[in-house]
Amino acid sequence: MHIFKTNDKVIVKYAGLLYSSPDWTWDNFINRQALHGEVLKDLQSIASNSSLAHHLENISAPIANQEIWASGVTYLRSKDARMEESKDAGGGDFYARVYDAERPEIFFKSSASRAVGPGGSVRIRKDSKWNVPEPELVLFICSAGTIEGYMIGNDMSSRDIEGENPLYLPQAKSYDGAAAVGPCLYVPGTAIPPDTEIQIEIVRDNVQVFADTILISRMKRTHQELAGYLFMEMSFPAGAYLMTGTGIVPPDSFTLNYGDVISITISNIGTLTNLVGK
Repeated sequence: MHIFKTNDKVIVKYAGLLYSSPDWTWDNFINRQALHGEVLKDLQSIASNSSLAHHLENISAPIANQEIWASGVTYLRSKDARMEESKDAGGGDFYARVYDAERPEIFFKSSASRAVGPGGSVRIRKDSKWNVPEPELVLFICSAGTIEGYMIGNDMSSRDIEGENPLYLPQAKSYDGAAAVGPCLYVPGTAIPPDTEIQIEIVRDNVQVFADTILISRMKRTHQELAGYLFMEMSFPAGAYLMTGTGIVPPDSFTLNYGDVISITISNIGTLTNLVGK
């Protein structure tokens, strides 16, 4: 099932039918253990409504009072790229160590107010000259610490700032419009399969300038492992989102430009499309 958020509604799409109730609020509706089963129970007491389709033309970022956190260096390709970009600063060894370490890299990415949803504009920092999108599977972890759903995330990154010094990571990763999430919360009955594919396409002036794909099975760490470390010493009353890292890294010669259109697709979830704005 897919759960969408609009300005005034929570809409569930299940088995091709659409459902909504005025009693549903985003935080209370999604922040439940065994969410898939709980939503199925909810749907038994209401009728489907095909007129909800036009509301899906203007969906919002599927977030309310959740924080967005992120995991780094979870794919080998990401480790290699981070080592290369930071070698002149003497920080390359940090990334090799964290890739092999028991403890993963987890950092704060965005509040809901700084994140953008489908069709929104992501941004590149004005003090950076090397910026890339990072297409990622995002976990929704309820306040009890269990993984209940998934969505698509774009972890925008200023590679030159992070490469200058690993301590600049918060500036390279967290700023207005640095995180895009959506288009919905995907809630399957079982864990997302390892052969799930992540795709990205970047279009500039109607021409494709970059595209790539990767399977989430290429991740070194498990989703449960990452969720466990995030919740180890923190509580999230409304649940939390956790980006799981990227295995797709454009070549070093590539940087985003204003006006680029970034589309990220994950099997069974959908496509998240954003414009690079100022």
